[in-house]
Amino acid sequence: MEDSHDHTGVLDAVMERVRSHIGEGRVADYIPELAGVDPDEFGFAMATVDGDLYSVGDHARTRFSMQSITKVFTLALVMHGHSGSDVWKRVHREPSGNAFNSLHQLEFENGVPRNPMINPGALIVTDQLLSDTGDSAGALQDLLCAETGDPGLHADNLVAESETRSGDRNRALAYLMASFGTIRNPVPEVLDHYFRQCSITISCEELARAGLFLARRGRRSDGSELLSPSDARRILAVMLTCGTYDAAGEFAYRVGLPCKSGVGGGILAVVPGVCTVAAWGPGLDEKGNSVTAALALEAFTDVTGCSVF
Repeated sequence: MEDSHDHTGVLDAVMERVRSHIGEGRVADYIPELAGVDPDEFGFAMATVDGDLYSVGDHARTRFSMQSITKVFTLALVMHGHSGSDVWKRVHREPSGNAFNSLHQLEFENGVPRNPMINPGALIVTDQLLSDTGDSAGALQDLLCAETGDPGLHADNLVAESETRSGDRNRALAYLMASFGTIRNPVPEVLDHYFRQCSITISCEELARAGLFLARRGRRSDGSELLSPSDARRILAVMLTCGTYDAAGEFAYRVGLPCKSGVGGGILAVVPGVCTVAAWGPGLDEKGNSVTAALALEAFTDVTGCSVF
């Protein structure tokens, strides 16, 4: 980020760009517990590799459901373990070009998901993390608690139960992959961990802190190595090409940063070596990405010039 941009001014400019759009989009009402989230909420936070934290918006400290943003963190945990190379035998690294829960594509490609940022790929990663740790959801929660500095970070049980009740498409994906032999643990167990992972709640400020290990090229908040610099770079590459469902090309054009979105309305973006940025607005576009969070990230890169391009 250029020195001429003071952080407060950047955040004020982001807020100015977004303000008139707050409330746009449609909440993820296919998950019943998320249907009641107020669409008129917005938060934005930036955490620097030097340890500074800045935020704007009335809801930068309001916790929301992480949903698919957890896919970045579970992938990092698997790549940290001894099975990091093995998981790539069961999931590819290509953009899907289809819905994040497409059954047609999965069957056509013999049960091997296109990438780990869509639901079937994330189920493979959860399956691997479950084999590695015995508690995939617990391992994810421990990582997030440590990196945010909040030991109280947890899953919302009501959201997890809601996802379980409405999760027939994810069950279909998991059983289809099991029929091809790409899911190794019992499907109900994998799904239980997956639903609980997606139901973890986090604020923009916490999410920005949690993702800093990617901006630090794999270094955790305590200085230890979660990922090698090359593995951190590879996760960022997958985020850039696959992290916003089948709108990754649009995000690369508009934002120009590795991003991962979730249908809870959050988006995490990374400026390697500089900072992480987290934005949240519950209203989604037709692709499943937050309308206001996307606008905020576009404004951020416009104002700062931060981009990987």
